[in-house]
Amino acid sequence: MLRLAARFAEYTGWMAQESGSERWALWWTDTAVSLARAGDDSEMGEYALVRRALLTMYAHDGPQTVALAQRAQLSPGTSSRVLGLAARREAQGHALTGDLVSCERSLERTREHLAADRSGASGSVSPEILGSRHVDDPVGVTRGWCLVDLGRVEEAAQTLDRACAALPANAIRARTRFGVRRALAHALSGEVEQACTIATELLTVAPRVDSATVRLDLSRLHQTLARYHGHRSVRELSPHLLTALSTV
Repeated sequence: MLRLAARFAEYTGWMAQESGSERWALWWTDTAVSLARAGDDSEMGEYALVRRALLTMYAHDGPQTVALAQRAQLSPGTSSRVLGLAARREAQGHALTGDLVSCERSLERTREHLAADRSGASGSVSPEILGSRHVDDPVGVTRGWCLVDLGRVEEAAQTLDRACAALPANAIRARTRFGVRRALAHALSGEVEQACTIATELLTVAPRVDSATVRLDLSRLHQTLARYHGHRSVRELSPHLLTALSTV
């Protein structure tokens, strides 16, 4: 019962973050760790570091994101699942600091750990479900995400085009989250028409996601497209984008 309660508390922390409350996200995550420890489950402690690293990532704090993610990978007996999620977050932290080599190395570890988790080759038992399982190629979408922060926007756009096309139709949040970053990559690379086309498609579902994290990239997309305010597609999209920013 304590382990089940810990899972619900962790999920509640994630929902708090998506609603825009970092304070309550941290409180519920800490509560999840306490409940898990009381239920003799130490895995949640490492995963909580990954969750905290997500918060610092969205705050654009690369060094702290890397530090938290690396701490999550130090404990012996941590499952391949959590090691993979931690390495994935570490890659995103390295991208924020502009360290391409470390980012690629972390992504390779992500691939190895998550492959071991899927095959059951891990020496430890993976927890029931920690983190999303709706993305078949988490390394692909994460690499595209990282390339945007690394300033390799043309490559990011191509990578995210492929990765987003492979996302399941029912993974609405993932399609929106990575789709907005895909549109951002195209906008940053000067492909304004393509960015507007992608954004227009996403705006039909973005309000249903109601995500504070998605809103961050939507805001960045709006700021980037504002440079092309004379472009017809940008003028047509802008009012809808502003409406989405006020409601997502």
